[in-house]
Amino acid sequence: MAGLTVKDILARARYWGLRIATAESCTGGMVAAALTDVAGSSDVFERGFVTYSNAAKIELLGVSEATLATHGAVSEAVAREMAEGALQHSAAGLTVSITGIAGPGGSEFKPEGRVCFGLAQKGHPTRVETVEFGPLGRAKVRAAATEHALGLLAAALE
Repeated sequence: MAGLTVKDILARARYWGLRIATAESCTGGMVAAALTDVAGSSDVFERGFVTYSNAAKIELLGVSEATLATHGAVSEAVAREMAEGALQHSAAGLTVSITGIAGPGGSEFKPEGRVCFGLAQKGHPTRVETVEFGPLGRAKVRAAATEHALGLLAAALE
């Protein structure tokens, strides 16, 4: 997170008048938990979507069945639709999404430690990226993905 704390992220969002929502799959709500661990976060944190299954991604965030069928759940296309869906289905002005393979396991085409992120903000183009954390083990991939997502939020609020 480049030296910024979660408290700093919340203060910057407060300063810019932005509410934050999260759309998480492999982290299971860890980003939302990190944000809400700070007392007073309720004026900034709007909501969190934990959409672990494809059905939840479709029902709660409006992710397209065609996108899931074409690209798979662990893809930048799905991360984009998750982030944009969180914007559309909340009162937030800034959202971050995470979908990945925490492990154990993976495949030749989608290895353990691959995590796709989306960042959507009203009035800005949605950004997506993939990070290959490698086979660190489930807990470490989830922790690294959480930190990376918080870093994306921090960068968006600079």
